[in-house]
Amino acid sequence: MKKEDCFYLGKIVKKYSFKGEVLAKLDTDQPDIYEHLDAIFLDLRHNLVPFFVESSQLHKSELLRIKFEDVDTEADADAIMKSHLYLPLNLLPKLEGDKFYFHEVIGFTIEDKNFGEVGILKSINDSTAQSLFEIDRSGIEILIPMNDEFILKVDRENKTILVETPEGLIDLYLEK
Repeated sequence: MKKEDCFYLGKIVKKYSFKGEVLAKLDTDQPDIYEHLDAIFLDLRHNLVPFFVESSQLHKSELLRIKFEDVDTEADADAIMKSHLYLPLNLLPKLEGDKFYFHEVIGFTIEDKNFGEVGILKSINDSTAQSLFEIDRSGIEILIPMNDEFILKVDRENKTILVETPEGLIDLYLEK
């Protein structure tokens, strides 16, 4: 299993018991849908390694308490501490309408209601205060804030996202 075929679920943040149980902080708004998993991939030294889940349950609403098979001692738990957790993409709940996962819209064409075709979505920068669409327009990078008010329609069938940006925003990138 490769990282590209998976999504980031969360991170093991601390040990829970002397029997090897750990607590994981999940990166999701719906932690309950991940409460009864059979297996989880752990990123150990840049390799995704499958770990089978003996038992798991939500702990204080946002943490998942996990007992993995063959992780039976504090030393075993120490060995996987701070590991990132991954699941295959096919386990992501399907989103509909104008909600989307970042990975599923890469390569979509961005069209602006007033400007017309802007370009191809290369990536999404979520390391800033506001996430940004990074769009390639014939070698020119255009950044558009991922603001709910700007996104009018996500058309999965035609692989396009219709936006309405403030007047002049796109032109700022094209004036040289």
